[in-house]
Amino acid sequence: MTDLTAGDMAPDFSLPRNGGGTVSLSDFAGKPVVLYFYPKDDTSGCTTEAVDFSGLTAEFEKLGATVIGISPDSVKSHDKFAAKHNLSVVLAADEEHKALEAYGVWKEKSMYGKTYMGVERSTFLIDKSGKIAEVWRKVKVPGHAGAVLKAAQAL
Repeated sequence: MTDLTAGDMAPDFSLPRNGGGTVSLSDFAGKPVVLYFYPKDDTSGCTTEAVDFSGLTAEFEKLGATVIGISPDSVKSHDKFAAKHNLSVVLAADEEHKALEAYGVWKEKSMYGKTYMGVERSTFLIDKSGKIAEVWRKVKVPGHAGAVLKAAQAL
């Protein structure tokens, strides 16, 4: 699988989401979408990222943009995470790693000398036509949500 880059069509997906129901990229045809992939609910970096994106929800909504966080956690985990931190972003559960693999963010990682498969924290800004406008890989959380908002404003 080659890494997706700006100009590529964003792969569609349909995943269960927090609060019930499903979310699909095609639900937002004609609107910009921010897809951010994160490793695990309720860990420090992932919580900061979700809280930062939630804090900018009104700004993204002014642009007609929706923010969707995707991780391999379950819907039940997402519901608890969203309630605990008062999150306003959509959280999609990709327990089978289909979207994670389609976007090339399910990667071999290593920690303390052990290798394992996990999510490479990444964000994709998708324009109104369904094309990837910008990609951030190996995201460092501080200031990231603001940088994505600036890029979305420039679309």
